[in-house]
Amino acid sequence: MMKTRLLPLLCFAILIYASCKQGSTKIEPYSGWPAYAGSKDGIRYSSNQEITAANVGQLKQVWIYSTHDKDTANRSQNQCNPIMVDGILYGTSPKLKLFALNAATGEQKWLFDPAKDDTTNNGDPMAYYKVSRGVIYWQNNDGGEKRIFYSVGAKTWAIDAESGTPVRSFGNNGYLDLTKDLGRDTKSFVAGTTPGVVYKDVLIVGDRVSESADAAPGHVRAYDTRTGKLRWIFHTIPQPGEPGYETWQDTAAYKKFGGANSWSGMSLDEKRGIVYIPTGSIGGDFYGGFRKGKNLYSNSLLALDAGTGKLKWHFQVIHHDLWDRDLPANPNLVTIVKDGKKIDAVAQITKHGYIFMFDRTNGKPIFQIEEKSVPTKALPGEEVWPTQPIPTLPQPFARQMFNPEDVTDRTPEVHAEMLAKYNQVKNRIMFTPPSKEGGWIFPGFDGGGEWGGAAVDPETKILYVNCSEMPWAQVMIDVPKANANDNSPQALGHVIYNTNCIGCHGAELKGNGTSYPSLVNIGKKYNADQVNGIITNGRNMMPSFKQISPSDKKNLLAFLLKIPEAKAVKEIAKEPVNNRVTSTATEKKMVDEIPYAMNGYNRFLDKYGYPGIKPPWGTLNAVDLTSGKLLWKVPLGEYAELSKKGIPVTGTENYGGPLVTKGGLVFIAATKDEKIRAFDKRTGKVVWEAQLPAAGYATPATYAIDGKQYIVIACGGGKIGSKSGDSYVCFGL
Repeated sequence: MMKTRLLPLLCFAILIYASCKQGSTKIEPYSGWPAYAGSKDGIRYSSNQEITAANVGQLKQVWIYSTHDKDTANRSQNQCNPIMVDGILYGTSPKLKLFALNAATGEQKWLFDPAKDDTTNNGDPMAYYKVSRGVIYWQNNDGGEKRIFYSVGAKTWAIDAESGTPVRSFGNNGYLDLTKDLGRDTKSFVAGTTPGVVYKDVLIVGDRVSESADAAPGHVRAYDTRTGKLRWIFHTIPQPGEPGYETWQDTAAYKKFGGANSWSGMSLDEKRGIVYIPTGSIGGDFYGGFRKGKNLYSNSLLALDAGTGKLKWHFQVIHHDLWDRDLPANPNLVTIVKDGKKIDAVAQITKHGYIFMFDRTNGKPIFQIEEKSVPTKALPGEEVWPTQPIPTLPQPFARQMFNPEDVTDRTPEVHAEMLAKYNQVKNRIMFTPPSKEGGWIFPGFDGGGEWGGAAVDPETKILYVNCSEMPWAQVMIDVPKANANDNSPQALGHVIYNTNCIGCHGAELKGNGTSYPSLVNIGKKYNADQVNGIITNGRNMMPSFKQISPSDKKNLLAFLLKIPEAKAVKEIAKEPVNNRVTSTATEKKMVDEIPYAMNGYNRFLDKYGYPGIKPPWGTLNAVDLTSGKLLWKVPLGEYAELSKKGIPVTGTENYGGPLVTKGGLVFIAATKDEKIRAFDKRTGKVVWEAQLPAAGYATPATYAIDGKQYIVIACGGGKIGSKSGDSYVCFGL
């Protein structure tokens, strides 16, 4: 009888034990890839260790997925770092289609095509070749609502994560219009590129704006994840009564200027509710005569209350930027021990090869930062800030000076040719103001560090960052003015070109490589409708120029296509006459009367297409964040034809970022040679590599399903002369 009574009690106890054991099952931190950069703290780290240095040589392709929407002219890209949640991989395609795949098999679950839900691009088939670096996942507390947020140009969509359909109750019938909620009307280019973050039920977003003086404001905004209602806004160009307003000489700056935007991502300390946001430069990159002062909060690392948008602290990395030194990637949150004290830190990489580190609770530098005097002789009207901050540690991960002895000596002929070109550019000291004599930007306009960001091992406190070491020439010219005696469409169009296009395509329309293509004889490639579509909608990394008025656009077409009068273009006819929005007459002066422009983005390349500097041309670097020491630097990427000639591995320019694993490896693609590699994280030795169908100019993701670890990379190519691709490749043991 006693045994009979004990049996139910025993069963109950077993159930309680099993329930407690199940409830206490601990999910290994960093075992998935649920956010851009792997986690909201932005460290691109995985605790998975099935793949190790001992077995990585056995990696093979598990699946490949293609969306079949690359640009056959090899201009499209795909920079997406996909995310994985509950066994589903979410990512985007070259034409910004959003997909959900079985993360283990690559089988498509659903596909959302924004072109089928959008009529704002007038049917332009090229309008969706834009850039997306990732997506954001959110679910409510009980998991009943699951959404993917991602941007397609100026629209940030809310997509049901299970069905792949727009959430019509969100925002404007399923999306946010990023040109709204900026405090002033703007027709200038605005687009989402790198995803923001979600804190509780708050979606925090940044955006990309144009580089010109009529750029839209780059304010940081936060929206309700359920409704799309604006929750808060942080003005990156301060308004009256806000901290930082007093740093502008022009008290109406907030009404006129744009930029200071967060295009490169952000990181979140979820426990403290603090979001860390890097910003870019003020619009009008290379001449600041109209924007005197430090220009807060441009080129700054911001620490904001994620729930309210209130500023906690900031640090400006570049004062009064004249060199396009945007902060290029989301910062890394890491805990270090210094002088026996544990410090929760934030590390920010830069284009010029420095790492700035702060106590993330109060903004106090971890290592001393010195304000160094810099050259101040500048173009008339410019007022250069006399100092720039330089950290004493960590050691820089890029060379800081391009001297005559650094000019390539690959062959005597090439050396002589490139030395002569080198000597045509007079200034080589970092932070020399832009001039007509020219100056070397080194590392180049694309870094140094770039949008791929850095990876950090939270156990060893070692940061891994890839770097391009390519000099670019910055040469300023007078912006040609209109000929008062020539009012022909071509002459007026030439003026519009000089105002809006000369910085990328050059005074002679020759461009510079595939990133900035030649416009010479563009009429042989495109008709007036097509050229107008590119100007209006943008393409790939080229922003749209919707702010150009219909009459100005008509004249610009006449100039580009070499026709006496631009023929009627149906898209122009539909546009409102007052398309250009200006706040004041002074703003119009800034846009139309900037006295100087940069004569193109000019990489220092020899006639064979190789960098004109001695190698390495691209590197992977390991930096100890505790000591600040550079542990190792190795070439990243290879020109096979040079290696066959016995030239040591040179590295290549690289776009994309690394990830680091507990298994002892750093995985990275990013190189022009279209390979993905694994490096031993202790030594920097290459321990595995595989050929990709197109260059992986993106950051890989890694995750485990049923104990099996996978590595996935987007293969979009399309930059620096690479062919375009539209596939994702997955590797596993």
